[in-house]
Amino acid sequence: MADHATPRVSLRGLRPETPRGTGLAIGRTHAPPPYPERMLVLGIDTSCDDTAAGVLRGPREILSNEVASQYDLHAAFGGVVPEIASRAHAERVTRVIERALEKAGVAAADLDAIAVTNRPGLVGSLMVGVAAAKSLAFALDIPLVGVHHIEAHCTAAMAEHEDLDYPFLALVASGGHTAIYDCRGPGEVVVLHQTIDDAAGECFDKVAVMLGLEQPGGPSVSRLAEGGNPKAVRFPRARVKDDPLAFSFSGVKTAVLYYLKGPGGRRDAPDRADLDVSYADVAASFEQAVVDVLVKRSLDAVARRGVRDLVVGGGVAANRRLRADLAAKAPEGVRVRFPSMGLCADNGAMIALRGAEMLAQGITSALDLDVSPTGETVS
Repeated sequence: MADHATPRVSLRGLRPETPRGTGLAIGRTHAPPPYPERMLVLGIDTSCDDTAAGVLRGPREILSNEVASQYDLHAAFGGVVPEIASRAHAERVTRVIERALEKAGVAAADLDAIAVTNRPGLVGSLMVGVAAAKSLAFALDIPLVGVHHIEAHCTAAMAEHEDLDYPFLALVASGGHTAIYDCRGPGEVVVLHQTIDDAAGECFDKVAVMLGLEQPGGPSVSRLAEGGNPKAVRFPRARVKDDPLAFSFSGVKTAVLYYLKGPGGRRDAPDRADLDVSYADVAASFEQAVVDVLVKRSLDAVARRGVRDLVVGGGVAANRRLRADLAAKAPEGVRVRFPSMGLCADNGAMIALRGAEMLAQGITSALDLDVSPTGETVS
């Protein structure tokens, strides 16, 4: 019988013989704050196919942000394979945490709390990160807090914009999510409008496959688009009848497919013989269609809510066309805030940032913290 024992966690600087907390038992949380404002928080994210860990010195100073990508493991399949992702997380999570601590110049015993993504995401992947976080929190006798992955994207820009404060709206656009959130306060992040089908990042990935580009699709399509004409093809900008500020991207994805293959064409069919534009033109025109929708919906939502700041997060926030168009089209008095490139995709630093914010509100989790693939609150 194969040996499926859980890998042993061994972290330099871990000294479980010197507990510093109030005791973190099953079903019980640590005492409420005050926690130190400059507390050291380790953030762990294994929600999809990146194994990530980062260290934050509260409230907003990022000391390290380490990510181990799995793109090479999933490339042959044209998408993320959940079983492969979870096994890779189990193999890599300890080393990624060690690298994050080394880069931050701190020992595990110096940490004041552990924050970990426990929702939403791939169940097997989430379980790896949560198990690692629970083990560390128990061994070090420090608080544990479960973090909503998308809420962390909403607040990631706070690390680099000291004057950013609530309330604000956040556009989160990634491979699995596209939505606008009303961020009213640290404990109140509410979804306002979201995609009714594909996410923006998912659409980039699928169009990349159609164009024979490597994954991840977003950067590949954008690089190709730099040499193309965004007005070469007028792809549709869908509008949702029941919610004019919601998103729909399945139509533009299908429009690209039919433009390349002909009406009703399959992905494995040859391109139509009368295709009269380059792949770069197709990529640029597709990218512009997606960006136009993201910009229009976001700025309309800002106008409707009357807020001053629009924050953009998620992997698609790294798209240069989106950054340029939002900056150019934002009305006077509206500030558009982007995180740096390293904080756009999934990462541990944003989890630590959101975790520190939650800890300051007195929110902690017990060692029976569960995971949720959908993002619903779990104990």
